[in-house]
Amino acid sequence: MASWRDLASPQAQHDLDSLLDPALGFAQQQLDKHGEFFPYAFVVRTGGQIEMVAARPDSATDSPRSADVIVACRTTLAEGRDHLRAAAVVADVRLPDGRDAIRVELEHTEGPALTVALPYAKKRFGRGIDYEPLQAGPGTRHVWSD
Repeated sequence: MASWRDLASPQAQHDLDSLLDPALGFAQQQLDKHGEFFPYAFVVRTGGQIEMVAARPDSATDSPRSADVIVACRTTLAEGRDHLRAAAVVADVRLPDGRDAIRVELEHTEGPALTVALPYAKKRFGRGIDYEPLQAGPGTRHVWSD
Protein backbone atom coordinates (compact mmCIF):
# COMPACT_ATOMS: atom_id res chain seq x y z
CA MET A 1 0.00 0.00 0.00
CA ALA A 2 1.38 3.40 -0.99
CA SER A 3 2.22 5.93 1.69
CA TRP A 4 1.07 9.53 1.37
CA ARG A 5 4.76 10.36 0.95
CA ASP A 6 4.89 8.31 -2.26
CA LEU A 7 2.28 10.63 -3.78
CA ALA A 8 3.34 13.97 -2.28
CA SER A 9 5.91 16.39 -3.65
CA PRO A 10 9.04 17.08 -1.60
CA GLN A 11 7.59 20.54 -0.81
CA ALA A 12 4.33 19.06 0.51
CA GLN A 13 6.25 16.54 2.62
CA HIS A 14 8.46 19.28 4.05
CA ASP A 15 5.50 21.59 4.79
CA LEU A 16 3.48 18.91 6.59
CA ASP A 17 6.50 17.67 8.52
CA SER A 18 7.27 21.27 9.53
CA LEU A 19 3.77 21.70 10.99
CA LEU A 20 3.67 18.54 13.07
CA ASP A 21 6.37 19.41 15.62
CA PRO A 22 5.06 22.84 16.66
CA ALA A 23 1.46 21.60 16.55
CA LEU A 24 2.18 18.73 18.93
CA GLY A 25 4.67 20.71 21.00
CA PHE A 26 2.24 23.48 21.89
CA ALA A 27 -0.46 20.93 22.78
CA GLN A 28 1.94 19.04 25.04
CA GLN A 29 2.99 22.29 26.71
CA GLN A 30 -0.66 23.18 27.39
CA LEU A 31 -1.45 19.71 28.73
CA ASP A 32 1.55 19.89 31.06
CA LYS A 33 0.54 23.32 32.38
CA HIS A 34 -3.26 23.17 32.33
CA GLY A 35 -4.29 19.56 31.74
CA GLU A 36 -6.26 20.55 28.62
CA PHE A 37 -6.35 23.00 25.71
CA PHE A 38 -8.73 24.61 23.25
CA PRO A 39 -8.37 23.67 19.57
CA TYR A 40 -6.06 25.84 17.47
CA ALA A 41 -4.28 25.75 14.12
CA PHE A 42 -0.83 26.13 12.59
CA VAL A 43 -0.22 27.14 8.98
CA VAL A 44 2.55 27.36 6.43
CA ARG A 45 2.02 30.58 4.50
CA THR A 46 2.83 30.77 0.78
CA GLY A 47 6.15 32.42 1.68
CA GLY A 48 7.07 29.50 3.95
CA GLN A 49 6.44 31.17 7.33
CA ILE A 50 4.93 28.94 10.02
CA GLU A 51 2.36 30.67 12.21
CA MET A 52 -0.13 29.72 14.89
CA VAL A 53 -3.77 30.61 14.23
CA ALA A 54 -6.57 30.80 16.77
CA ALA A 55 -10.24 31.17 15.99
CA ARG A 56 -13.36 31.62 18.05
CA PRO A 57 -16.89 30.78 17.05
CA ASP A 58 -19.44 33.56 17.03
CA SER A 59 -20.65 32.97 20.55
CA ALA A 60 -21.35 34.98 23.66
CA THR A 61 -19.83 32.31 25.89
CA ASP A 62 -16.28 32.37 27.22
CA SER A 63 -16.19 28.56 27.07
CA PRO A 64 -17.29 27.51 23.57
CA ARG A 65 -17.59 23.82 22.75
CA SER A 66 -14.41 22.35 21.26
CA ALA A 67 -16.35 21.16 18.21
CA ASP A 68 -17.41 24.76 17.53
CA VAL A 69 -13.82 26.00 17.87
CA ILE A 70 -12.65 23.33 15.40
CA VAL A 71 -15.28 24.48 12.89
CA ALA A 72 -14.18 28.11 13.44
CA CYS A 73 -10.53 27.14 12.83
CA ARG A 74 -11.42 25.29 9.64
CA THR A 75 -13.54 28.21 8.43
CA THR A 76 -10.78 30.75 9.14
CA LEU A 77 -8.23 28.59 7.32
CA ALA A 78 -10.53 28.00 4.32
CA GLU A 79 -11.18 31.75 4.02
CA GLY A 80 -7.42 32.43 3.92
CA ARG A 81 -6.33 29.38 1.92
CA ASP A 82 -5.14 31.45 -1.04
CA HIS A 83 -2.28 32.60 1.21
CA LEU A 84 -1.46 29.14 2.61
CA ARG A 85 0.47 26.08 1.48
CA ALA A 86 -0.46 23.84 4.41
CA ALA A 87 -2.61 23.82 7.54
CA ALA A 88 -2.99 21.79 10.73
CA VAL A 89 -5.93 21.84 13.15
CA VAL A 90 -5.10 20.53 16.62
CA ALA A 91 -7.62 19.29 19.19
CA ASP A 92 -7.76 17.39 22.47
CA VAL A 93 -9.97 14.40 21.66
CA ARG A 94 -11.17 11.05 22.96
CA LEU A 95 -10.36 8.14 20.66
CA PRO A 96 -12.99 5.48 19.92
CA ASP A 97 -11.23 3.12 22.35
CA GLY A 98 -11.65 5.65 25.18
CA ARG A 99 -8.08 6.97 25.34
CA ASP A 100 -7.36 10.70 25.29
CA ALA A 101 -5.23 12.00 22.42
CA ILE A 102 -3.87 15.07 20.74
CA ARG A 103 -5.28 14.96 17.20
CA VAL A 104 -3.62 16.87 14.37
CA GLU A 105 -5.48 17.13 11.07
CA LEU A 106 -2.93 18.05 8.39
CA GLU A 107 -3.69 19.26 4.86
CA HIS A 108 -1.69 20.58 1.96
CA THR A 109 -2.84 22.68 -0.97
CA GLU A 110 -1.37 20.05 -3.33
CA GLY A 111 -3.77 17.41 -2.02
CA PRO A 112 -2.36 15.33 0.84
CA ALA A 113 -4.49 15.11 3.98
CA LEU A 114 -3.74 13.00 7.02
CA THR A 115 -4.66 12.68 10.65
CA VAL A 116 -2.09 12.07 13.37
CA ALA A 117 -3.03 11.12 16.92
CA LEU A 118 -0.77 11.14 19.96
CA PRO A 119 -2.57 9.15 22.69
CA TYR A 120 -1.80 10.16 26.25
CA ALA A 121 -2.72 9.40 29.84
CA LYS A 122 -2.43 11.74 32.79
CA LYS A 123 -0.35 10.29 35.59
CA ARG A 124 -1.96 9.83 38.97
CA PHE A 125 -2.05 12.79 41.32
CA GLY A 126 -1.37 15.29 38.50
CA ARG A 127 2.30 14.36 38.13
CA GLY A 128 2.78 14.63 34.39
CA ILE A 129 1.60 12.88 31.28
CA ASP A 130 2.56 9.61 29.62
CA TYR A 131 2.52 9.64 25.80
CA GLU A 132 2.07 6.60 23.60
CA PRO A 133 3.41 6.17 20.05
CA LEU A 134 2.04 8.38 17.28
CA GLN A 135 -0.70 6.96 15.09
CA ALA A 136 -1.22 8.22 11.55
CA GLY A 137 -3.83 7.63 8.89
CA PRO A 138 -5.62 9.24 6.00
CA GLY A 139 -7.34 12.54 6.69
CA THR A 140 -10.23 14.57 5.32
CA ARG A 141 -9.75 17.80 3.40
CA HIS A 142 -11.60 20.67 5.04
CA VAL A 143 -9.52 23.71 4.02
CA TRP A 144 -9.11 22.75 0.36
CA SER A 145 -12.27 20.67 0.09
CA ASP A 146 -13.56 22.04 -3.22
